[in-house]
Amino acid sequence: MSRLTHTLLSQAVTTGPNHHFFGYYDKSPWDATGQYLLALEVPFADRPPNPNDSATIGLVDLTDNNRFVPLAETSAWNWQQGTMLQWLSTAPDRLIVYNDRYEDQFVAVIYDVHSGQTRTLPRPIYAISHDGKSAISLNFSRVHQMRPGYGYVGVPDPWGAKACPEEDGIYWMDLTTGENRLIISLGQIASVCPRASMDGAKHWFNHLLFSPNDTRFIFLHRWGVAEKWRGHQMFTARPDGTDIYCVNDDMVSHFDWYNSQQILAWARRKETNDHYYLFTDESDQAEIIGDGMLTEDGHCSYSPNGQWILTDTYPDKDGYQTLLLYHVEDEYRVDIGRFSSVERPLEQLRCDLHPRWRRDGTQVCFDSTHERCRQVYTVDVGEIVAKPG
Repeated sequence: MSRLTHTLLSQAVTTGPNHHFFGYYDKSPWDATGQYLLALEVPFADRPPNPNDSATIGLVDLTDNNRFVPLAETSAWNWQQGTMLQWLSTAPDRLIVYNDRYEDQFVAVIYDVHSGQTRTLPRPIYAISHDGKSAISLNFSRVHQMRPGYGYVGVPDPWGAKACPEEDGIYWMDLTTGENRLIISLGQIASVCPRASMDGAKHWFNHLLFSPNDTRFIFLHRWGVAEKWRGHQMFTARPDGTDIYCVNDDMVSHFDWYNSQQILAWARRKETNDHYYLFTDESDQAEIIGDGMLTEDGHCSYSPNGQWILTDTYPDKDGYQTLLLYHVEDEYRVDIGRFSSVERPLEQLRCDLHPRWRRDGTQVCFDSTHERCRQVYTVDVGEIVAKPG
């Protein structure tokens, strides 16, 4: 195993004075043609959004001097995951999906970037199936209460006084008809792998992601008191909520599907502590990945061809975040950049790099404050990923 450093030139594709970002690491902001990159624009970055704050959704035209083209506004967004903005796979050159707030509920909007036509769905989305036909979601008001920075403000939680409601949990929705239903409740999941630390705690779900073949999805079950976590569990299930399986009954942070049976996740195992593990779904198999090379939690994702892991780090003692690649077969790491972070008065205001792949795997996009303003950057990694070893 080896560790290499290739300091690559990053390019800002958005500019101030307004702040720009995309959000989470588990989806690509590039459209199918590679011409456009999705981003959010906001006039501030020093406080959490309040119910009256909207973010502008726009396209960065990479063929026209990175011109930002405003499209719409949303009142359902946060600093960590944005508004779940993404291209819809049924028409990834024209249709985008994002969350919004309409009157007293959160919804999802499908928007045609060329015609301006919109269609509103009755629930927000968290993750969309790869075939673009369905979505899974959760209660963003509850997430905001228990994990500020990952939920949305402006809508009260109907079950906010309940620690573990049977009426709330994970929802499935048809993206064509809007049909939706509760598929896994918080009350149900708390009984699958009960723990003593659940007594008196409030439960919530977070971090949903479909498998590549859409036959299963991951979700995290967490519980705690007064924003202090007591425990974590990572489960998988079928999209109808059946065949629930507890993949790891301990801490799990960020993850990605390697294939439709295996999951890469930064996690804790009682015998071997904290590492990146490759879990095999519906089994007790867990293999350490990048031992001695991938030594800390980050926002991990596989390259489109599955040969590389892209991830980042949180700020080190000097305030620098590292952007890195790891070659799966040959087990070596390439550090491709280090970026200074800006200290924030609240933890939820931090700017993680949240690196994301271009669809062809030749470029990486990330959010950063290293130039003292939150902006979106790209890095060309084509030469590195083309010459493994």
